[in-house]
Amino acid sequence: MARPGSANIWEAAMALLHFKRRDNPETTLGPEVEAFLAGYSIEVMPRTAAKVENFRALLPEGSRVYIAHIEGTPIEEMVATAARLHAEGFEPMPHFPARIIADKAMLADWIDRYRSEADIRSALLLAGGIANPVGAFADSMQMLDTGLFDAAGITRFHVAGHPEGNRDIDPEGGMKNVTKALEWKQQYANDTGVEMAIVTQFAFEAKPVIAWVDSLAEHGITLPVHIGIAGPAKLQTLIRFAIACGVGPSLKVLQKRAMDVTKLLLPYEPTEVISELAAHKAANPDFAIEKAHIFPLGGIKTSANWAISHGGDATRPADPA
Repeated sequence: MARPGSANIWEAAMALLHFKRRDNPETTLGPEVEAFLAGYSIEVMPRTAAKVENFRALLPEGSRVYIAHIEGTPIEEMVATAARLHAEGFEPMPHFPARIIADKAMLADWIDRYRSEADIRSALLLAGGIANPVGAFADSMQMLDTGLFDAAGITRFHVAGHPEGNRDIDPEGGMKNVTKALEWKQQYANDTGVEMAIVTQFAFEAKPVIAWVDSLAEHGITLPVHIGIAGPAKLQTLIRFAIACGVGPSLKVLQKRAMDVTKLLLPYEPTEVISELAAHKAANPDFAIEKAHIFPLGGIKTSANWAISHGGDATRPADPA
């Protein structure tokens, strides 16, 4: 999802960045946030996973861990990471980026490796972070249409959501093509009975997210939403990420904030956006956001420790120290 080349950090996402010191990092944010963080997921890459000595000291038992597939990463490294996570008691969910998969044979090979070596039963399907497909697939819908996942017994899928739009999909702005793609996926889920959810690009402000989630039902989209949240990170890190993703207007917002040295030196934490979303969910139990998905832009240990500090029993690691 969020990585160099995916080009999906939106203008409005940077409008609300609050920086503060963690004077009391071991304080939960209350029962609403604890409930909102229950069952949260997180994302790794093989090279970042290799730096984690023990995931069970960081993540709750059975946590879903997405494995981001960056172009050029050998499939062997992806599968080995998935196998490790499965062996440690977690649910690995590897990315299948359509545009870096050459053909149906390669897709079948990947699926077979994941199933046979890591017992994968779920997958995140997305177009991927390159402009032009290297082969047969341009989007996740084409991969689903092959029938290969169903034949292999993979019946839980997550698909990408974009609360503030995606210029790759809608070059002229707006939500027309983004919404059309979600409508197709909703119909696919209705027709096949597979488990499907939307996992979104990360956002920094709650109100636009709430409005977008509420708007989905108007288009007949009732898939549960796993909302993307940027984990704690330095402003410099966010700026580097924005540059790598080719962001335009958002980058200007970050550059302006970088002129303030006090904000430059203090880390961003997702406390406010999560608190507001959690309060809305508590007040509206039928709200379509089902879980939170943390993008560990400042490192998986930093994000996991933030969740442990603020989520209470809901985020207690499998093997606490």
